[in-house]
Amino acid sequence: MSEPNTPRSATDDRFDEVLALIHSAKQQAMQAVNTRLIELYWQVGAYISGKLEQAEWGDAVVSQLADHLARTQPGLRGFARSNLFRMRQFYETYRAEEKVAPLARQLSWSHNLIIFSQSKLPEEREFYLRMAVQERWSKRELERQFKAALFERSVTRPAKISAVLRHTHPAALEVFRDAYMVEFLDLPGGHAEVDLHQGLLARLKDFLIELGRDFCFVGSEYPLQVGGRDFALDLLFFHRGLNCLVAIELKVGRFEPEYLGKLGFYLEALDRDERKPHENPAIGVLLCASKDDEVVEYALNRSLSPALIAEYQTRLPDKQLLQAKLHEFYALNTAQGEAQ
Repeated sequence: MSEPNTPRSATDDRFDEVLALIHSAKQQAMQAVNTRLIELYWQVGAYISGKLEQAEWGDAVVSQLADHLARTQPGLRGFARSNLFRMRQFYETYRAEEKVAPLARQLSWSHNLIIFSQSKLPEEREFYLRMAVQERWSKRELERQFKAALFERSVTRPAKISAVLRHTHPAALEVFRDAYMVEFLDLPGGHAEVDLHQGLLARLKDFLIELGRDFCFVGSEYPLQVGGRDFALDLLFFHRGLNCLVAIELKVGRFEPEYLGKLGFYLEALDRDERKPHENPAIGVLLCASKDDEVVEYALNRSLSPALIAEYQTRLPDKQLLQAKLHEFYALNTAQGEAQ
């Protein structure tokens, strides 16, 4: 007879809780080390900034400091001349921004370098700091969102949502976007809906990152039965923050008003037959290749469904053009504010 307590395998699920504790401790230790390292860089940056501002040091002294550290502390990394000046820039960038500085301490040095070197405006820095912390972006994903001009798009083109959605889910504007980047699919110009659908499933992890970290995948071609007839919803997700199902219908052409009727039908079926008692009403997203904003406004104005219309874009946008639009947006708002 075999011993009852003999380990079954390396993947024995009896030990999952212990493994979870180990992983959690490792993660907390890494976060503590990162926090202490960022604090050290902040203190060094403050020291160098003070010396330079008081004219006690010149730039040459910073170079001498880098050489001294390299000579006396062999193996010490991250204190080359260029990085010492980045520490000074890091401190001077955030020292007057009390709300933002704690966010910077939650990110790695690499993340911070990307944000304060590529951001043009204080609002942009704060935006990317908050998003990077909230979404837990990797360095690669943070770089991608800068290339995708997420800040410019979020300011100049907020999500188009129905009045019902605004009422039932007030936080929806902070969750959904006017456009989603799917350049990672490498779709051809004349792609069909099946190409888009299969591509999103094949790169589901990337699509979930683009949607946001609170989205959980439920199913593809999700079956719905109404009145003896069978229907299939393109993609179904659940959003933990909004506590509701999110139905996504894909359209490879431009948005047409009649699409809202079918989406509303699916939402009704989800609410009646799939929604659990503790969940909020389902939300519908029409993800189209293009849309006319005026047509969208008219269609959503009388819609009785918690829905929104968004575009999917297969190529990263022209960031310079979006930055120009952002400047126009700020200039217009400033002019309107002065007129009032």
